[in-house]
Amino acid sequence: MFVPGRIVPAPAVVESHDDATPFRLAEESRIVARGPGAAAVAETFAARVRAATGFELPVVDGEPAASDLAFVVADGEAPAGAAEGYALEAGDGGVRVAADTAEGLFRGTQSLRQLLPAEIERADAASAPTHGWTVPATSIADAPRFAYRGVMLDVARHVFPVEDVLDLIDRIALLKLNVLHLHLTDDQGWRLEIESWPALTRIGASTSVGGAGGGFYTKDDYRRIVAHAAERFVTIVPEIDLPGHTNAALSAYPELTCDGVAPAPYEGVEVGFSSLCASPERAEATDRFLADVTREVAELTPGPWLHLGGDESLATSAEDYLDLVRRIAAAGAATGKTVIGWHEMGASTELPPGTVGQYWSFVEPEADAAALTRSFVEQGGRVIMSPADVAYLDMRYADDPPGPLGRRLGQGWAKGPTTLEEAYLWDPASIVPGVGEREVLGVVAPVWTETITAMSEVEFMLFPRVAAIAEVGWSPAGPRDVDGFVDRVAALGRHLDALGAEVHRLRGVPWRA
Repeated sequence: MFVPGRIVPAPAVVESHDDATPFRLAEESRIVARGPGAAAVAETFAARVRAATGFELPVVDGEPAASDLAFVVADGEAPAGAAEGYALEAGDGGVRVAADTAEGLFRGTQSLRQLLPAEIERADAASAPTHGWTVPATSIADAPRFAYRGVMLDVARHVFPVEDVLDLIDRIALLKLNVLHLHLTDDQGWRLEIESWPALTRIGASTSVGGAGGGFYTKDDYRRIVAHAAERFVTIVPEIDLPGHTNAALSAYPELTCDGVAPAPYEGVEVGFSSLCASPERAEATDRFLADVTREVAELTPGPWLHLGGDESLATSAEDYLDLVRRIAAAGAATGKTVIGWHEMGASTELPPGTVGQYWSFVEPEADAAALTRSFVEQGGRVIMSPADVAYLDMRYADDPPGPLGRRLGQGWAKGPTTLEEAYLWDPASIVPGVGEREVLGVVAPVWTETITAMSEVEFMLFPRVAAIAEVGWSPAGPRDVDGFVDRVAALGRHLDALGAEVHRLRGVPWRA
């Protein structure tokens, strides 16, 4: 049975009332929903509970009874007024989850899921736990440390079916992650339909790493992903990687190259060899391409951010890089979105105000990574932290196990394998001097897919390490209890198992059957 306090990420304040009677969900239980957006959150929660329990669990208005759950959205309910904050009370008098916003209410329901037996994740009423559908008597007051907390999925090296992406969104929502950053374009493939430049997918989407075939998302596919994410208060952040990492685009449109010759589609893993052309002779085509692509992607994306890459442009001269970054960022800003770029983009002093930098060097910054990252702050922006040696979750596990399809997965260039403890024991506000708590927008765990071909392999590399990143982004700063975290990961593992997620059974975690 669940032991109070084993929620991931750890709430800001949680108190278990060991001597009090738990709440018992029963056939007569209802969800009483009040306030803007509460009914929609209640229906999302109820759909899962109905499938697992077989209970009717209607969503109603009115006064809650002791057998009911109350979901409330009203001003003054969240701790410190945080948009994603919530309060939760459970006991024999009922369950009450309350927040200032529907988003905060949804985050609270993810804690409630983890307070329920893990069988709540199964779409099978026959799997009811022997001890019943109980919630321990618990009080929680919670809000996130950082506003931006996510996973980056590279679909350019290998593309994944829409249904698999939807499942991934469901998994990360349980951990209160609120961003899915989709790396949509690279040398190996262009994965999003652009109507004004149709060869980007007709030719540019024809390949993947290792000759695995191509694929792309139609605009309707992308809209479906965005809508599914929005229902779970997850924002899709699309990335069009420019001006390097562009071989797929150049193979489709030779007018974007300086010599007018289209390179062959690419199936390798090395990068740094491609670039848009900064030549004045190509300016009209390049600027039209930038304007059209950013406009179409922005029109599909209701979220406020547009990621435009900027990393590893090794084939671009320093002068051309600065010229292209200025034009790329201006095109992105013209759509009304806030531009995000990898930290190399900080070389430019002409970024649109508020441009966000994404740091991907190491916990101890190397070369000019720290200075480039500070440049975003100096120009009025903030920073997302993704230090590669702790947050890149395509890095190998220390035990280097075979994945779910029997292959060894991952890379080791980011200072070798990444352990669960390493993913947990770092502080986003202590990486780059001059980039502290107020300057950090949030954290993201990237999963690059050079070695990963299926969503089961993505999940295997993510779980359980992404739980550490989720806690780094959500839970309060301060000393971290590794043993306590590992024990909570074991409890989370039961929920992930019930969801059907692939989880690597790391040694040292007391996994439960």
